[in-house]
Amino acid sequence: MSRMSNARRGRIRHGARITNGSSPGKVRYIMEKADNRDSSPSSSGAPGVSVIMTVLNEERHIHSAVRAVLDQDYPGPLELIVALGPSSDSTDEIVAEMAAEDGRLSTVANPNGATPCGLNLAIKEAAHDFIIRVDGHSVLPQGYVGTAVEVLEETGADNVGGIMAAEGTTPFEKAVACATNSWIGVGGARFHTGGTPGPADTVYLGSFRRSALERVGGFDETLHRAQDWELNYRIRRAGGTVWFTPRMWVVYRPRPQIRKLVKQYFRTGQWRRAVIRQHTETLNVRYLAPPLAVVGIVGGLAAGAAGVTAGFLLPAGYAAAIIAGSVVVGRKESPSTLVRLPLVCATMHTAWGIGFLFSPRDLR
Repeated sequence: MSRMSNARRGRIRHGARITNGSSPGKVRYIMEKADNRDSSPSSSGAPGVSVIMTVLNEERHIHSAVRAVLDQDYPGPLELIVALGPSSDSTDEIVAEMAAEDGRLSTVANPNGATPCGLNLAIKEAAHDFIIRVDGHSVLPQGYVGTAVEVLEETGADNVGGIMAAEGTTPFEKAVACATNSWIGVGGARFHTGGTPGPADTVYLGSFRRSALERVGGFDETLHRAQDWELNYRIRRAGGTVWFTPRMWVVYRPRPQIRKLVKQYFRTGQWRRAVIRQHTETLNVRYLAPPLAVVGIVGGLAAGAAGVTAGFLLPAGYAAAIIAGSVVVGRKESPSTLVRLPLVCATMHTAWGIGFLFSPRDLR
């Protein structure tokens, strides 16, 4: 394929692995078009698709994530570009071996490991006008790429996406998956809980028209979290459409330990506050719910400890609501999963809320 030729300017090829000859700046948006773009129609008439993935320490899931992309039955040209962060595990070696076996897979170095930087680097190197984002711990179902192209062409949207279908293997992971897929854990966003197709604020991962990414400047590299939501906000603000469809869904592997879950949601809360500082008009009640819950719980416990017995009603009421909600959404889960569900939900809420409340102004 033309992607694997020596025509790449500024790239250094080492066997099957390709690295970038320069490091990105602190803040760099996509500003120039890739010089290797191939927009000619394939013999099947299907447009070419570039799938992009950014990874860091993903040895546990990277093989299945890459294999799911390369095994798509899409009839048009398909390439996968993996932006490799500075992993300390065997992620790079696994990807290099797979690239040696399949010329549609190539890599680009992402020295600082930040997700938006890696995505922008991969977009710049992409050969096609339809760009689909996947994660190193997600698994595309068969037909995902074809459905993405079909929905993009049918709707004329700038970005389309579907459901983050969380699936776990251990009881704890299954509890996190159940919370992630339900209103009790993360609210009512359609990309978590499903719903009818139509315009949306954001979608999981995203399948883009390159023109939309170039129009808004790509991913904001100063955001280490919430960069998808912020990008979709700029697309909508520029007059574009973000489209949700339940026809697209991706398996998501949740965090395997409570420590990692706390870190994930604490950081997410911090970065959501950073986005709101940048775009104050995006603040709404949904984002205030977790920090308000934290304030209510802490305030109630403090009041109760000070002798105001009624203060205990706030944390007790929250605990009762979480337990009741967990029983409802987890009624089909095993007892070992169900018993962990209230703790998982409370962890997600409080970690997110504390991160939001204590998000430093210089976080970016």
